Amino acid sequence: MKVFILPMLLFLCTSLAVAQTYNIKGNVKEAPNSPMMGVSVVVKGTTHGVSTDFEGNFALDNVKKGQVLVFSYVGYITQEITVNNGNALNVTLKEDTQTLGEVVVIGYGTQKVKDVTGSVSVVDAKTITELKPVDAATALQGTTSGVSVNKASGSPGGKINILIRGVSSNGSNEPLVIIDGYEGALNSINPEDIESLTVLKDAQAAIYGIKGANGVVLVTTKGGRKNTPLEVKISSYTGIQQTTKKLDYMNATEYAALLNESYAANGQALPFGNLASLGKGIDWQDEVFKNSVISDMTASISGGGEKFSYYLGASHLTQDGIVAPEKSNFKRNNVKVSLGADISPKLKMNFTANYYNNKRKTIEENGLGAVLFNALNFSPTYGLHDEDLTGFLGNEVINPLAQIDNTYNQYDGNGLEGNFQLSYNLIEGLDLTSRIGFKTYSDEKKDFQPLSFFGTGKIFNRSRSTVTQEKNETHAYTWETFATYNKTFWKNHNTSLTVGTSAQRNWGSGLSATGYDVPNNSWDFADIGLTTGTNNSKTDNSYMNDSRLTSFFGRLQYDYKSKYLLSAMLRRDASSDFPKDNRADLFSSVTAGWKVSDEGFLKDSKWIDFLKLRGSYGTLGNNAGKNLYKAILNGEAVYVFNGQIVRGKAVGKLPNPSAKWEVAEKLDVGFDFNTLKNRLSLVFDYFIENRNDLLISNFPVSGIIGTAAPGASNPTVNAGNTQNKGFEVALGYRSDVTKPFSWGFNYNITRLDGKVVSINGDVIPEGGAFSVGQLAPARMEVGQPIGYFYGLQADGIFQNQAEVDAHPSQLALGAPAKPGDIRYKDVNGDGVIDFKDRTYLGKPTATYYMGLNLNAKYKNFDFSTYMYAELDKEMVRNYERSQPNVNRQRLYLDRWRGEGTSNSVPRVTTGATTNNLFSSFFVEDASFLRVQNIQLGYSIPASVLESVKMKSFRVYFSVNNAFTFTKYKGYDPSATSGDAIGGGIDYGFYPQARQFILGFNTSF
Repeated sequence: MKVFILPMLLFLCTSLAVAQTYNIKGNVKEAPNSPMMGVSVVVKGTTHGVSTDFEGNFALDNVKKGQVLVFSYVGYITQEITVNNGNALNVTLKEDTQTLGEVVVIGYGTQKVKDVTGSVSVVDAKTITELKPVDAATALQGTTSGVSVNKASGSPGGKINILIRGVSSNGSNEPLVIIDGYEGALNSINPEDIESLTVLKDAQAAIYGIKGANGVVLVTTKGGRKNTPLEVKISSYTGIQQTTKKLDYMNATEYAALLNESYAANGQALPFGNLASLGKGIDWQDEVFKNSVISDMTASISGGGEKFSYYLGASHLTQDGIVAPEKSNFKRNNVKVSLGADISPKLKMNFTANYYNNKRKTIEENGLGAVLFNALNFSPTYGLHDEDLTGFLGNEVINPLAQIDNTYNQYDGNGLEGNFQLSYNLIEGLDLTSRIGFKTYSDEKKDFQPLSFFGTGKIFNRSRSTVTQEKNETHAYTWETFATYNKTFWKNHNTSLTVGTSAQRNWGSGLSATGYDVPNNSWDFADIGLTTGTNNSKTDNSYMNDSRLTSFFGRLQYDYKSKYLLSAMLRRDASSDFPKDNRADLFSSVTAGWKVSDEGFLKDSKWIDFLKLRGSYGTLGNNAGKNLYKAILNGEAVYVFNGQIVRGKAVGKLPNPSAKWEVAEKLDVGFDFNTLKNRLSLVFDYFIENRNDLLISNFPVSGIIGTAAPGASNPTVNAGNTQNKGFEVALGYRSDVTKPFSWGFNYNITRLDGKVVSINGDVIPEGGAFSVGQLAPARMEVGQPIGYFYGLQADGIFQNQAEVDAHPSQLALGAPAKPGDIRYKDVNGDGVIDFKDRTYLGKPTATYYMGLNLNAKYKNFDFSTYMYAELDKEMVRNYERSQPNVNRQRLYLDRWRGEGTSNSVPRVTTGATTNNLFSSFFVEDASFLRVQNIQLGYSIPASVLESVKMKSFRVYFSVNNAFTFTKYKGYDPSATSGDAIGGGIDYGFYPQARQFILGFNTSF
């Protein structure tokens, strides 16, 4: 009997065990009722899992009773379901509306949004996709509080300037950009390959030491996901571009009438006779501005298995310019690779690489001799192919079409950058990571100046053709090794410690040469090897550089019950770019936070879903002054030495053996607040930054150092301090996305006040230029913002001789005043109007920066718009040539012609006046509101796509740079050269294009 019972018991136990294991099938949908492909379904605590198919279905075998299935997808709230039986599961995932559980990159690690104690902003892939930026940096404009993004030029491939919390230095203010762990540049990446942009704005960036003072932009690129099937994505768009604005200039009849009046005022013969025969003449802006094309195609594949993931993307962008598109265009090709693998249960590998090729052609822009400068100033009475043969318009203004015809250049650059990383789990909670980031870039440039004649005395005439060729190479690597230990003590004390080292090297070389007399005066033969000029006619130069940086860093994070948060960072950097005694320094910071909403007294609050108070303080560096401890030797005139003719050398720039980097002290306090079931969020920050040891160039020093070469400059020294302070507010709302109609908005505003605190000695650094030969219009002075405008203050127009006689004499400015001239204020009250009466006229940086995004979705239709504004800023109108015979803006139709006719626009004359001196007459309010993007899209229902096995297909129409509302008369009130001193002076900036785009996104 016992022999019989024992096998029966064993059989019964085995049957019961089998009965507790199920094959689970089910379906996953997106609220309200769309199937979701690629959702990860995994048994919690294991790697056993699958992904949903095209219709959202899944099947998972060998699931035991009581085990938990985890359903997850990026951007959606993760669900967990306990298995109690073998019934089919129907799961609906909801979009994550609160993001508190999201993880953000903070440098050498990640952290949940709710645990971040620094000032951090994130731009996600959805926003980048909607904005369709050519350069990823543009995606930060208006979407991130505390960040301003402005273009130095609207030309294809033009430079973009990023400022985080304003201008703090008279040198470089560009933030550090880290791409997947290596130092890079935003313009090298295809925006479609970016998962997120994270901006570190406060002392939390101290983990990056001497490169963190201007803030840090952390770029996370897209990669594959484990346990997901192959997914193919294709996106493409094509659009038409046009100028957003033409400046209001005179036609031929108006221009001729003005010149006749100008000549008559000086008693000269009139240059034009029968005005009626002139008509409107040529509008040169119409001739140089052209509609052009922009197009982009991106394709990617991604996926992963149980122990690996992959992503491969490729793209091609073509953008023609809106000025002379055949001579102004940009092409970019990208290939992006990302691989991840679990080599063993403890060892993980990640590899990313980005190859890019840039090709660019440019025209002269943003200055004297630029195509647009000539289009504005050239006479509308000339024909399309007429030259100013007699030099009537002066020696700088030429026919813009002839200039375009004689412009030949090309740029071709190739780069490869990436990161290889290994992570090993030594023991529970302790991970060791080692990675090497690499970057190599080479470019070739060629510029051909053909034999040309634009008119008598023109400075752009070429008596000999020339070709200049240049080749540059830059290389860099960063090798970092760091360990992270996560440990919980006594149940509620959570700690994370990161310590590591970093070694960087940057090196490069370049060679350029110019040859004369190009065969056939042709671009086709523009090669130095073919030039026929003598050897003495060839010029060449070269350079080499090499710099290194070694660092040690650490960060300790602590929290008690995930409620009281503390973080401390320390980094020591040593740089070869600085003299031996100032080569190394320590940078440190501390941040703290308190989740007030987790306290018992707020636990049952109906309107506070989340409230966190936080603050940070620390020091960071800005390595703007590289190699200042080295002297620069210039080649001087030849002389006879020991019977031989030799070329002399002398000091061209004096060395500074005491040079060191700038140091920023940053303080930030703020709070994060969520309410209405986390649908409404509010983020506030108040910040102060004191920037010390600013590097002032050409600083006067004692003559004891010796004699320098003629025209040599004084050294650059640490001799200034600045302060920036202000506040940021970010407000966001998102309605219930499960309903047929949903909507939301994101608004941010930043107030910024900056000033110079001190400058050693009596030096007042100046910069920028106005007209030709005038005093610098911008400067850096104690008590004022960096780069503020400094000139004469206009006080209306002299209406009659009695007013001239009653006013202090203006003769010291260069000419006696007459009725119709600008009246200048006697600012210092000494009874004489001279250049000592120059005063504050405005500032190029705004006091307020604002961004607004509105979005809505109704069933399969979606709509979004992005806006950006800068308020309380000025720009200098410097695109008008002061020569008396050039064309003028139509504002001169309201010029003074006699007593009482105008009190704002002076008379015109060919005689000597002081009306063209830099004054408030040329400074304008440049505040603006720009509608950056308007987009309407339609997603084809999944039920329609099933037959062709597509996961999604969305088509959209978008208008970029749709409208700009401003009082500024120039092309672009947001443009800036990027210079701290002189950045707001408009030399005729190439305007940004308005784009009408039709595109689609699909996946399968």
